[in-house]
Amino acid sequence: MAKRWYVVHTYSGFENKVKNELERRIASFGLTKQVVDIKVPTETVTEIKDGGKRKTKETMVFPGYVLVRMEIDDDSWAVVRNTPGVTGFIGTDGKPSPLTRDEFNHIMRKTDQPTKDGAVQPRATINVAVGDSIRVTRGPLADFDGIVSEVNAESGKIKVTLMIFGRETPVELSVDQISISR
Repeated sequence: MAKRWYVVHTYSGFENKVKNELERRIASFGLTKQVVDIKVPTETVTEIKDGGKRKTKETMVFPGYVLVRMEIDDDSWAVVRNTPGVTGFIGTDGKPSPLTRDEFNHIMRKTDQPTKDGAVQPRATINVAVGDSIRVTRGPLADFDGIVSEVNAESGKIKVTLMIFGRETPVELSVDQISISR
């Protein structure tokens, strides 16, 4: 029987504990040939705070879920299912459903992938929302005030409407060029 990827539901926040406990239980029950890999999909996220301060942290792509590559039989199913913190397998009619190759690739593509030079580009999150009042702090438009009209967290850019020479002017800025006006 082929080894396939399955999604195991866990208590949120217990993903790494479940992974460690699964690895321990699989070894102690002698199931290392049936259960060959366990992944907790994560990604690096850079939060951009007020004033452009950046904080990088690791976050779960799918909180409450762990991926397990295994050959399902009664023993392997029971060991995984009865691991503390596991609430069950994702599937239909009480049976675990394996991920397709496309589904697995889609999930893993959400995790950080190295660029051509080998560096990992973290995803940015911004605590700026459409309608927020901002002040430009750097660049040629420094000291102008504006209103956020669009936020692109992936690129770390925002579109802002500034009043320049008495006219509303749309501009694109990076979040490290602004501070939020309160």
